[in-house]
Amino acid sequence: MARPGRPAMPKPKLSKWVDSFLDMLTSERGAALNTRHAYWRDLADVSLYLRDGRNKEIEVATTDDLKAYLSDLSNKIHVKGQNKNQIAVRTVARRLSALRQFYRYLVSEKVCKEDPTSTIDSPKQTRTLPKTLAENEVDQLIKTAAAQGGAESVRLVCLLEMLYATGLRVSELVGLPMAAISEGNQFIMVEGKGGRERMVPLSDSAQKALGRYMDVRNQFISLDDGGRQMQWLFPSRTSDSGHLTRQRFAQLLKDLARDAKIDEDRVSPHILRHAFATHLLSNGADLRAVQKMLGHADIATTQIYTHIIGKNLKKTVDEKHPLSNKKAS
Repeated sequence: MARPGRPAMPKPKLSKWVDSFLDMLTSERGAALNTRHAYWRDLADVSLYLRDGRNKEIEVATTDDLKAYLSDLSNKIHVKGQNKNQIAVRTVARRLSALRQFYRYLVSEKVCKEDPTSTIDSPKQTRTLPKTLAENEVDQLIKTAAAQGGAESVRLVCLLEMLYATGLRVSELVGLPMAAISEGNQFIMVEGKGGRERMVPLSDSAQKALGRYMDVRNQFISLDDGGRQMQWLFPSRTSDSGHLTRQRFAQLLKDLARDAKIDEDRVSPHILRHAFATHLLSNGADLRAVQKMLGHADIATTQIYTHIIGKNLKKTVDEKHPLSNKKAS
């Protein structure tokens, strides 16, 4: 949605092959709307560079064209307060990945004879561990939300408890339909990436928070809505979708972090997802079970959290072991 008082910028008209590729992602691979938008942004950026700088459409780009684009992209990235090189490497790698998928599709459709990205090396990325929160910090966020009072407070506590109990992606959480909630609020059915469904249990505290929220849920529904908002667990009177948006939830968390005296840059829906996984594994949960709850297709994606635990264990040993600070004789 455009900001109030500011007209929405028109989207540039891209090659028909970009549209065809995006349609394929949705119809054949079951890509979520957010995934489709991400690919559109990546391919739009490349397309506009090629049109303006090389007078070419993306489907006829050469390897040299794409190398020039990636080099230009890397040079233009400016990030305050962060490691510019690391951000640039990640951005270029993601953009190159989108291009590889696109050109493989064009080759399969016989639009291109060869994939122009096949000889472009991906930039080397250093492993970055997911940011997370300590257990007492999550507890502080929930207590601060509960202390605010009113229906908004009850909803925010429910969102926090459910996110921390399930590790859902933020889009999965805010887009939960009422039909996803099991009888007795013990489980939720989640449709994740690629249309894959998974059943995720709710903790006792999340079940209680959900029960309290259901008592005030109607306060977030317009009387003249005609049923559009009623289908969602977290309805919204102001969003086009009819449910709370991920952007609004993220802003609520930033505001809550300030009230809880926690650095707001360390708090987001995705960081709470990381906290869910890290804290479960730290307390002895099975890696495969955590993988299923997170909805990861590949267990290697889940294994990144074991590196956080290993790092924390080493820190504990260094700080607490009686011989750790003694020099060897």
